[in-house]
Amino acid sequence: MSHWGNSSRRFRLEDLRVDVSDYPDWVSGTDRLPSTGERVLCTGGLAEVVRILGKTGDGSRLLELRLLDGKHPPFFVAASNVRLPPPE
Repeated sequence: MSHWGNSSRRFRLEDLRVDVSDYPDWVSGTDRLPSTGERVLCTGGLAEVVRILGKTGDGSRLLELRLLDGKHPPFFVAASNVRLPPPE
């Protein structure tokens, strides 16, 4: 039996969206590319950009992030899936 058929392993679409309710003025990672060390908002919460890599299928850059909680290993995400503080 394929693990893809197990509904407990599926994500809900709501789980893949960044909750911007506490950060309404933050901008999309497609509007402004973050820099290394910058804090961003992702589906897991606030994270720090560890590295900026090549382009993804949607044309945005691939980011390596580390959640600020320090409990999880770094992970990869498309810049289009993060939010950044507005320019000062």
